[in-house]
Amino acid sequence: MNIKTRRMKDSGRAAPARSSGRWLRAALKPIERMCTTRTNGQLGLISDMAVSVGLLYMGMRRDNVRPIAVLAAVLFGLVLFSFFEYAMHRWLFHGPAQVFQQGHLTHHQQPLGYDSLPFFLTPLAILALAGLLDLAAPTAVALLFAGAFAAGYVAYGLSHWAIHNIRFRNTLVRRWAADHHIHHYHTDKNFGVTTPLWDIVLRTRYVSTRKSPKQSEITVRPNDRP
Repeated sequence: MNIKTRRMKDSGRAAPARSSGRWLRAALKPIERMCTTRTNGQLGLISDMAVSVGLLYMGMRRDNVRPIAVLAAVLFGLVLFSFFEYAMHRWLFHGPAQVFQQGHLTHHQQPLGYDSLPFFLTPLAILALAGLLDLAAPTAVALLFAGAFAAGYVAYGLSHWAIHNIRFRNTLVRRWAADHHIHHYHTDKNFGVTTPLWDIVLRTRYVSTRKSPKQSEITVRPNDRP
């Protein structure tokens, strides 16, 4: 086989791959546009809350579950989500995976934007998690754990929105919000949003020397850069 013939065959194999890649990108464009809308964020919050409440309700309705098991499953789900939140933010959004890093950079450049995951993605993932846990644990525990995990995600979404959109008056709440605002200037610190727990444990918390930061000094404007 000469070089010309080989190139023609290689080109024939590459053409379908390029065509399928273009088709996939075209199919994902509407979803990408939807993810930047306010409606998608609102639908995401509603669907996440519905899944969380539904799973918790069904778990508590089980006859074979004890109160101590309910408490343990819910607490473990919340704590594990807090670590999941930290890990995703630190090692994926600010990690070597460029696809995640680039998407998160948009938030750093426009913190008041509406960029978020497709509203249907997280509920499907939570339901899949509950199904997998049901294979290895009692159904009540699986439902309660997944419901608490989803509740943690709801708390994260509400916290993140509030931090960037509300001017807090309470000193303690203002300091909590300041932790995340600081992250927009020190991107290797303060990865936790709902809680500083894992930043403290893993020593990535930025400790300011200022005693009481003012809201006007910690609010990130849309044109700020990380």
